[in-house]
Amino acid sequence: MTSEQNNTFDLSASFKAYDVRGIVGETITAEIVRAVGAAFVDTLGLAGQTVLVGGDMRPSSPEFIKAFAYGAARRGADVQLLDLISTDELYYACGALNAAGATFTASHNPAQYNGIKMAKAGAQPISSETGLKEIQALAEQYLNEGAIPEGGTPGTIAVRDVLKDYSAYLRQLVDLSGSRPLKVVVDAGNGMAGLTTPAVLGDALLPALPFEIVPLYFELDGSFPNHPANPLEPENLRDLQAAVVEHGADIGLAFDGDADRCFVVDEKGQPVSPSAITGMVARREIARAKAAGEEAPVIIHNLLTSKAVPELIEEDGGRPVRTRVGHSFIKAVMAEEGAVFGGEHSAHFYFRDFWNADTGMLAAMHVLAALGEQDGPLSELGRQYEPYVSSGEINSEIEDKAGAIERVRADFEGEDIEIDHMDGSTFSAKDGSWWFNLRPSNTEPFLRLNAEAKDAETMHAVRDRVLAIVRA
Repeated sequence: MTSEQNNTFDLSASFKAYDVRGIVGETITAEIVRAVGAAFVDTLGLAGQTVLVGGDMRPSSPEFIKAFAYGAARRGADVQLLDLISTDELYYACGALNAAGATFTASHNPAQYNGIKMAKAGAQPISSETGLKEIQALAEQYLNEGAIPEGGTPGTIAVRDVLKDYSAYLRQLVDLSGSRPLKVVVDAGNGMAGLTTPAVLGDALLPALPFEIVPLYFELDGSFPNHPANPLEPENLRDLQAAVVEHGADIGLAFDGDADRCFVVDEKGQPVSPSAITGMVARREIARAKAAGEEAPVIIHNLLTSKAVPELIEEDGGRPVRTRVGHSFIKAVMAEEGAVFGGEHSAHFYFRDFWNADTGMLAAMHVLAALGEQDGPLSELGRQYEPYVSSGEINSEIEDKAGAIERVRADFEGEDIEIDHMDGSTFSAKDGSWWFNLRPSNTEPFLRLNAEAKDAETMHAVRDRVLAIVRA
């Protein structure tokens, strides 16, 4: 983004806390991307080392991949172009090849957006606290100077395909060959799961698994002609839900645009909550870690997942660790605790065996394995993991978010509750019958409410009471 008056570049509109995201041609351009590629290499000291660069199916991604590669090679890095990749493919490549990398994606954002997710060698995340601000400052400097300085020897640019290796690695982690036959509807939303699903779950690159895959919107198309690639919004699941029922399928899977998140629907077309998926995968990972000799495997869950998650982890002999929302926090705690698995209410799932990174595909494989090794339908299996009733996330547009939270606190004062402030404010009934969390959005005038209770009547009463106060 430039200012005509003094011709100075300010990239703060596109550099976020965890990644870069902007509108193509405005806050993210090929010129900016070239400078970011150079700054990436210089900030992380990558001259003479391998740097991996790929991108999703957005129309601007090929140009941006080349621009980043040019900037990185000019500063001495040996670039390997991964071309079309999902975000978790980048994490795989950074982990398996022990190299830093970047992928161009705006995840679930509309077509006019693109962005950059970056990782250090070993798939360590780069955020504003671990290098992103420095990359921004150096890129701005190069843009304002009008040129990327020449380094010593420029690096090379070559092409590398990691899809088959990525697929084989995931299949090593979850053996699906012995599953009962399953009919699986997959909604790729015209995103990268249209490429990764046939490779991992189908027979495009590896021997066939006992699955019949029914594809929805597998054509890679960054204009998203069918629906936005954001399965967190219920309306974007409708086509999948209808297809599961129409085809008599056992399960439906929906991925977001860069395929790092996965949402699940059962054979009746009903969503299975990400908390239930967290519980289901946690149970499998605890059992596997204990079989390998770990005494109390650690499972991470953010504070918005169901109360059922830590209860189940403890019941199965694991140790639950509660964290704030957000992948940089989760990945840091995963590493500190040596956690085997982590799950979020937003359908991000993290695995120690995947360099503590998030991968929707590996989570989907665990769910397929859990379903395929027993005879009952997913609706019955999922019910074991959803004993409570949740409100889902409800946004209220409010300017004075702190004032609204204080009104709620005053209204509940004197009742038998506990309040903690790990991330927003979480109010919990001491008898365990309900809890709710109010979190202000950092980027929008929204106050977000998540509530859960032992039954629908209690949840509705708590939800409606809080919303009445917040919106008064």
